[in-house]
Amino acid sequence: MRITILTVPDCPNAPVVRERITAALDGRSAEVELIEVREDAEAARWGMTGSPTVLLDGADPFAVPGAPTSVSCRLYRDADGRADGAPSVQSLRQALSGTTPAPATEELECCEADLLDPIGRAGRGRRAPAERGLRAVHQAVLRHFATHGTAPRPAALESAAALAGRTATDVLAELDREDFLALDEEGRIRAAYPFSAVETPHRVRLASGVEAWSMCAVDALGISAMLDGQDIRISSSDPVSGEPVTVTFADGNPLWEPVDAVVFIGRREGSGPAATVCCDALNFFTGRATAERWQRENSEVGGQIVSQDRAVQIGQQTFGPLLQND
Repeated sequence: MRITILTVPDCPNAPVVRERITAALDGRSAEVELIEVREDAEAARWGMTGSPTVLLDGADPFAVPGAPTSVSCRLYRDADGRADGAPSVQSLRQALSGTTPAPATEELECCEADLLDPIGRAGRGRRAPAERGLRAVHQAVLRHFATHGTAPRPAALESAAALAGRTATDVLAELDREDFLALDEEGRIRAAYPFSAVETPHRVRLASGVEAWSMCAVDALGISAMLDGQDIRISSSDPVSGEPVTVTFADGNPLWEPVDAVVFIGRREGSGPAATVCCDALNFFTGRATAERWQRENSEVGGQIVSQDRAVQIGQQTFGPLLQND
Protein backbone atom coordinates (compact mmCIF):
# COMPACT_ATOMS: atom_id res chain seq x y z
CA MET A 1 0.00 0.00 0.00
CA ARG A 2 1.18 3.49 -0.85
CA ILE A 3 0.35 6.19 1.72
CA THR A 4 0.67 9.83 0.69
CA ILE A 5 0.47 12.71 3.14
CA LEU A 6 -0.37 16.03 1.52
CA THR A 7 0.52 19.00 3.68
CA VAL A 8 1.36 22.67 3.46
CA PRO A 9 4.89 23.68 4.56
CA ASP A 10 5.37 23.67 8.34
CA CYS A 11 1.88 22.30 9.00
CA PRO A 12 1.85 21.53 12.76
CA ASN A 13 -0.28 18.44 12.16
CA ALA A 14 2.08 16.81 9.63
CA PRO A 15 4.26 15.11 12.28
CA VAL A 16 1.12 14.18 14.21
CA VAL A 17 -0.45 12.33 11.29
CA ARG A 18 2.86 10.56 10.50
CA GLU A 19 3.07 9.25 14.06
CA ARG A 20 -0.53 8.09 13.95
CA ILE A 21 -0.02 6.33 10.63
CA THR A 22 2.97 4.48 12.09
CA ALA A 23 0.85 3.43 15.07
CA ALA A 24 -2.04 2.39 12.83
CA LEU A 25 0.22 0.23 10.66
CA ASP A 26 1.10 -1.91 13.72
CA GLY A 27 4.46 -2.90 12.29
CA ARG A 28 3.24 -3.59 8.74
CA SER A 29 5.37 -2.23 5.95
CA ALA A 30 4.05 0.49 3.68
CA GLU A 31 5.48 3.20 1.48
CA VAL A 32 4.79 6.54 3.20
CA GLU A 33 5.46 9.70 1.24
CA LEU A 34 5.04 13.29 2.42
CA ILE A 35 4.37 15.90 -0.26
CA GLU A 36 4.31 19.63 0.44
CA VAL A 37 1.62 21.51 -1.46
CA ARG A 38 2.02 25.26 -1.72
CA GLU A 39 -0.45 26.46 -4.32
CA ASP A 40 -4.18 26.04 -4.90
CA ALA A 41 -3.48 24.58 -8.34
CA GLU A 42 -1.35 21.84 -6.79
CA ALA A 43 -4.08 21.12 -4.25
CA ALA A 44 -6.59 20.73 -7.06
CA ARG A 45 -4.27 18.37 -8.94
CA TRP A 46 -3.79 16.15 -5.90
CA GLY A 47 -7.38 16.37 -4.67
CA MET A 48 -6.20 17.89 -1.40
CA THR A 49 -9.06 19.34 0.64
CA GLY A 50 -6.98 20.80 3.45
CA SER A 51 -3.77 20.17 5.34
CA PRO A 52 -3.06 17.40 6.13
CA THR A 53 -4.81 15.10 3.64
CA VAL A 54 -4.03 11.37 3.66
CA LEU A 55 -4.27 9.35 0.46
CA LEU A 56 -4.27 5.54 0.41
CA ASP A 57 -3.20 4.34 -3.02
CA GLY A 58 -4.23 7.74 -4.35
CA ALA A 59 -7.68 7.86 -2.75
CA ASP A 60 -8.81 9.95 0.22
CA PRO A 61 -10.66 7.62 2.63
CA PHE A 62 -11.84 10.60 4.66
CA ALA A 63 -13.19 12.59 1.72
CA VAL A 64 -16.26 14.73 2.39
CA PRO A 65 -18.59 14.96 -0.63
CA GLY A 66 -18.51 18.42 -2.15
CA ALA A 67 -15.53 19.65 -0.12
CA PRO A 68 -13.43 22.07 -2.23
CA THR A 69 -9.73 21.57 -2.78
CA SER A 70 -7.75 23.87 -0.53
CA VAL A 71 -4.40 24.66 1.12
CA SER A 72 -6.16 25.77 4.32
CA CYS A 73 -6.37 23.79 7.56
CA ARG A 74 -8.39 20.59 7.68
CA LEU A 75 -10.50 19.46 10.60
CA TYR A 76 -11.32 15.81 11.33
CA ARG A 77 -13.93 14.42 13.69
CA ASP A 78 -13.71 11.02 15.33
CA ALA A 79 -16.57 8.64 16.07
CA ASP A 80 -17.47 10.63 19.20
CA GLY A 81 -17.58 13.92 17.33
CA ARG A 82 -14.35 15.31 18.80
CA ALA A 83 -12.47 17.63 16.47
CA ASP A 84 -8.78 17.19 15.71
CA GLY A 85 -6.25 18.39 13.16
CA ALA A 86 -5.44 14.82 12.02
CA PRO A 87 -7.32 11.50 11.73
CA SER A 88 -7.27 9.41 14.90
CA VAL A 89 -5.25 6.19 15.10
CA GLN A 90 -8.50 4.23 15.25
CA SER A 91 -9.94 5.82 12.12
CA LEU A 92 -6.63 5.30 10.27
CA ARG A 93 -6.62 1.62 11.25
CA GLN A 94 -10.13 1.26 9.88
CA ALA A 95 -9.19 3.04 6.67
CA LEU A 96 -6.05 0.92 6.24
CA SER A 97 -7.93 -2.33 6.81
CA GLY A 98 -10.66 -1.42 4.37
CA THR A 99 -13.09 -3.58 6.33
CA THR A 100 -14.98 -0.84 8.14
CA PRO A 101 -15.90 2.58 6.84
CA ALA A 102 -13.75 5.27 8.41
CA PRO A 103 -15.56 7.67 10.76
CA ALA A 104 -17.00 10.73 9.13
CA THR A 105 -14.70 13.69 8.87
CA GLU A 106 -15.54 17.32 8.55
CA GLU A 107 -13.76 20.11 6.78
CA LEU A 108 -13.70 23.53 8.34
CA GLU A 109 -16.83 25.24 7.16
CA CYS A 110 -16.00 27.35 4.14
CA CYS A 111 -16.81 30.49 6.08
CA GLU A 112 -14.60 29.49 9.00
CA ALA A 113 -11.76 28.39 6.73
CA ASP A 114 -11.76 31.81 5.06
CA LEU A 115 -11.81 33.53 8.44
CA LEU A 116 -8.86 31.50 9.69
CA ASP A 117 -6.69 32.06 6.62
CA PRO A 118 -5.04 35.26 7.95
CA ILE A 119 -4.56 33.69 11.39
CA GLY A 120 -2.87 30.56 10.03
CA ARG A 121 -1.21 32.14 6.97
CA ALA A 122 -3.61 30.36 4.58
CA GLY A 123 -2.79 26.97 6.05
CA ARG A 124 0.98 27.48 6.02
CA GLY A 125 1.16 27.88 9.77
CA ARG A 126 2.90 30.49 11.93
CA ARG A 127 6.10 28.62 12.75
CA ALA A 128 8.84 30.23 10.66
CA PRO A 129 10.95 27.99 8.39
CA ALA A 130 14.36 26.93 9.68
CA GLU A 131 16.07 28.26 6.56
CA ARG A 132 17.89 31.61 6.33
CA GLY A 133 17.81 32.16 10.07
CA LEU A 134 14.07 32.83 10.06
CA ARG A 135 13.10 30.41 12.81
CA ALA A 136 16.06 31.24 15.04
CA VAL A 137 15.32 34.97 14.96
CA HIS A 138 11.56 34.50 15.16
CA GLN A 139 11.87 32.29 18.23
CA ALA A 140 14.33 34.71 19.82
CA VAL A 141 11.73 37.45 19.40
CA LEU A 142 8.99 35.33 20.97
CA ARG A 143 11.18 34.29 23.89
CA HIS A 144 12.12 37.92 24.55
CA PHE A 145 8.43 38.83 24.72
CA ALA A 146 7.79 35.91 27.08
CA THR A 147 10.70 36.94 29.30
CA HIS A 148 10.34 40.73 29.30
CA GLY A 149 6.85 41.47 27.97
CA THR A 150 8.32 43.76 25.31
CA ALA A 151 9.79 43.49 21.84
CA PRO A 152 13.56 43.11 21.50
CA ARG A 153 15.68 45.62 19.64
CA PRO A 154 17.35 44.33 16.46
CA ALA A 155 20.74 44.44 18.17
CA ALA A 156 19.59 41.74 20.58
CA LEU A 157 18.88 39.46 17.61
CA GLU A 158 22.17 39.81 15.76
CA SER A 159 23.72 36.63 17.21
CA ALA A 160 20.76 34.51 16.08
CA ALA A 161 20.82 36.06 12.60
CA ALA A 162 24.62 35.69 12.31
CA LEU A 163 24.31 31.90 12.53
CA ALA A 164 22.74 32.08 9.07
CA GLY A 165 25.23 34.68 7.82
CA ARG A 166 22.65 37.45 7.84
CA THR A 167 21.87 40.61 9.76
CA ALA A 168 18.94 40.90 12.11
CA THR A 169 17.53 43.72 9.99
CA ASP A 170 17.44 41.49 6.89
CA VAL A 171 15.83 38.57 8.71
CA LEU A 172 13.24 40.78 10.40
CA ALA A 173 12.31 42.31 7.05
CA GLU A 174 11.71 38.86 5.59
CA LEU A 175 9.69 37.77 8.62
CA ASP A 176 7.61 40.91 8.15
CA ARG A 177 7.03 40.20 4.45
CA GLU A 178 5.87 36.67 5.27
CA ASP A 179 3.64 37.93 8.12
CA PHE A 180 5.34 36.07 10.95
CA LEU A 181 5.65 39.45 12.64
CA ALA A 182 4.98 43.09 11.82
CA LEU A 183 7.37 46.04 11.76
CA ASP A 184 6.57 49.72 12.01
CA GLU A 185 7.83 52.35 9.58
CA GLU A 186 11.11 52.62 11.47
CA GLY A 187 11.75 48.89 11.38
CA ARG A 188 10.84 48.25 15.01
CA ILE A 189 8.81 45.18 15.97
CA ARG A 190 5.23 46.19 16.68
CA ALA A 191 3.79 42.66 16.66
CA ALA A 192 5.07 39.10 16.81
CA TYR A 193 1.96 36.97 16.87
CA PRO A 194 0.71 36.16 19.46
CA PHE A 195 2.36 39.15 21.19
CA SER A 196 1.92 42.86 20.58
CA ALA A 197 4.46 45.58 21.38
CA VAL A 198 1.68 48.16 21.67
CA GLU A 199 -1.38 48.23 23.89
CA THR A 200 -4.37 46.10 22.84
CA PRO A 201 -7.57 45.08 24.66
CA HIS A 202 -5.94 41.78 25.66
CA ARG A 203 -3.45 41.62 28.54
CA VAL A 204 -1.73 38.34 29.43
CA ARG A 205 -0.01 37.67 32.75
CA LEU A 206 2.47 34.78 32.69
CA ALA A 207 3.35 32.50 35.59
CA SER A 208 6.62 34.43 36.05
CA GLY A 209 4.68 37.63 36.69
CA VAL A 210 5.63 39.09 33.29
CA GLU A 211 2.75 40.82 31.54
CA ALA A 212 2.41 41.32 27.81
CA TRP A 213 -0.18 42.47 25.31
CA SER A 214 -1.65 39.97 22.88
CA MET A 215 -2.72 40.79 19.34
CA CYS A 216 -6.21 39.29 19.61
CA ALA A 217 -8.38 36.87 21.55
CA VAL A 218 -7.23 33.79 19.62
CA ASP A 219 -3.58 34.78 19.97
CA ALA A 220 -4.02 35.13 23.72
CA LEU A 221 -5.60 31.67 23.94
CA GLY A 222 -2.59 30.13 22.18
CA ILE A 223 0.10 31.50 24.50
CA SER A 224 -0.20 28.82 27.20
CA ALA A 225 0.29 26.02 24.64
CA MET A 226 3.21 27.87 23.01
CA LEU A 227 4.91 28.09 26.42
CA ASP A 228 4.57 24.34 27.14
CA GLY A 229 1.33 24.66 29.06
CA GLN A 230 2.48 27.48 31.32
CA ASP A 231 -0.22 28.87 33.61
CA ILE A 232 -1.44 32.25 32.35
CA ARG A 233 -4.24 34.70 32.98
CA ILE A 234 -5.87 36.62 30.14
CA SER A 235 -7.65 39.86 30.99
CA SER A 236 -9.84 41.41 28.32
CA SER A 237 -13.21 43.11 28.03
CA ASP A 238 -16.38 42.91 26.01
CA PRO A 239 -16.13 45.65 23.33
CA VAL A 240 -19.90 46.26 23.58
CA SER A 241 -20.62 46.24 27.30
CA GLY A 242 -17.13 47.00 28.57
CA GLU A 243 -17.50 44.21 31.13
CA PRO A 244 -14.38 42.16 31.91
CA VAL A 245 -13.69 38.75 30.42
CA THR A 246 -10.93 36.64 31.92
CA VAL A 247 -9.53 33.25 30.98
CA THR A 248 -7.22 31.53 33.42
CA PHE A 249 -5.15 28.54 32.28
CA ALA A 250 -4.16 26.26 35.17
CA ASP A 251 -2.43 22.98 34.33
CA GLY A 252 -3.52 23.49 30.73
CA ASN A 253 -7.22 23.82 31.56
CA PRO A 254 -8.97 27.13 30.84
CA LEU A 255 -11.42 28.67 33.30
CA TRP A 256 -13.65 31.32 31.76
CA GLU A 257 -15.32 34.23 33.55
CA PRO A 258 -18.12 34.75 32.84
CA VAL A 259 -18.97 31.13 32.13
CA ASP A 260 -21.05 32.06 29.06
CA ALA A 261 -18.25 34.02 27.38
CA VAL A 262 -17.66 33.45 23.65
CA VAL A 263 -15.19 34.56 21.00
CA PHE A 264 -16.00 36.29 17.73
CA ILE A 265 -13.71 35.42 14.82
CA GLY A 266 -13.85 37.90 12.00
CA ARG A 267 -11.90 39.46 9.17
CA ARG A 268 -12.15 42.48 6.96
CA GLU A 269 -12.39 42.24 3.20
CA GLY A 270 -9.24 42.30 1.16
CA SER A 271 -5.80 40.87 1.66
CA GLY A 272 -2.93 41.80 3.90
CA PRO A 273 -1.22 40.83 7.13
CA ALA A 274 -3.30 39.47 9.99
CA ALA A 275 -2.53 42.60 12.02
CA THR A 276 -4.44 44.63 9.42
CA VAL A 277 -7.08 42.21 8.19
CA CYS A 278 -8.37 40.51 11.29
CA CYS A 279 -6.67 41.16 14.63
CA ASP A 280 -9.09 43.86 15.77
CA ALA A 281 -12.02 41.61 14.79
CA LEU A 282 -11.15 38.68 17.08
CA ASN A 283 -12.52 39.53 20.48
CA PHE A 284 -13.89 38.12 23.70
CA PHE A 285 -17.55 38.73 24.59
CA THR A 286 -19.44 38.05 27.80
CA GLY A 287 -22.05 36.10 25.83
CA ARG A 288 -23.72 35.61 22.47
CA ALA A 289 -26.03 38.61 22.88
CA THR A 290 -23.27 41.21 22.89
CA ALA A 291 -21.30 39.33 20.23
CA GLU A 292 -24.35 39.37 17.94
CA ARG A 293 -24.89 43.06 18.63
CA TRP A 294 -21.26 43.83 17.75
CA GLN A 295 -21.64 41.80 14.56
CA ARG A 296 -24.74 43.79 13.56
CA GLU A 297 -23.03 47.10 14.29
CA ASN A 298 -19.90 46.11 12.32
CA SER A 299 -21.47 44.67 9.20
CA GLU A 300 -18.33 45.38 7.19
CA VAL A 301 -16.58 42.61 9.16
CA GLY A 302 -17.40 39.07 8.13
CA GLY A 303 -17.26 36.51 10.86
CA GLN A 304 -18.91 34.13 13.26
CA ILE A 305 -19.22 33.37 16.96
CA VAL A 306 -17.33 30.32 18.19
CA SER A 307 -17.50 28.39 21.44
CA GLN A 308 -14.87 28.51 24.15
CA ASP A 309 -13.56 25.04 23.24
CA ARG A 310 -13.29 25.90 19.55
CA ALA A 311 -11.52 29.20 20.25
CA VAL A 312 -8.99 27.47 22.52
CA GLN A 313 -8.42 24.76 19.91
CA ILE A 314 -7.70 27.32 17.19
CA GLY A 315 -5.29 29.18 19.45
CA GLN A 316 -3.47 26.01 20.48
CA GLN A 317 -3.18 24.64 16.95
CA THR A 318 -1.97 27.97 15.59
CA PHE A 319 0.56 28.98 18.23
CA GLY A 320 1.40 25.78 20.08
CA PRO A 321 4.17 24.73 17.61
CA LEU A 322 5.94 28.12 17.38
CA LEU A 323 8.81 27.37 19.76
CA GLN A 324 9.31 23.78 18.60
CA ASN A 325 12.47 23.06 16.64
CA ASP A 326 11.76 19.72 14.94
